[in-house]
Amino acid sequence: MKTLVIDTNAYCDAMRGDAATAKLLRQAERILLPTVVFGELLAGFKGGNRERANKEQLMAFAATERVHTAPITTETAEFYALVIHQLRAKGTPIPTNDIWIAALTMEHGASLVTSDAHFSKIDGLKLYGG
Repeated sequence: MKTLVIDTNAYCDAMRGDAATAKLLRQAERILLPTVVFGELLAGFKGGNRERANKEQLMAFAATERVHTAPITTETAEFYALVIHQLRAKGTPIPTNDIWIAALTMEHGASLVTSDAHFSKIDGLKLYGG
């Protein structure tokens, strides 16, 4: 298994002890953590009573050798524009952050690990197991 991009729900599933997701991440050669997902996680931590512990766990995960934080680039923006155009033509909107995550996944030729079904509306996006 080569490069996987993880969505916010995949990270949360793995950290909550979901065996299948944790195994999948352990088997990946490379894991990309989009900055958008990083932001969603930090925002979620702010609303909970374990903000510091959750943030420390995220930082430890992000610091591992196989995990790379993936920033949004001008190339990502090109994929974003393509996905937006495609979804508008189909009349099937999805959340904006998820469009960025999809664009980054496509930019890197990776597969996305997510439990959000709406990602299947995006032509050309590789979903792990989807």
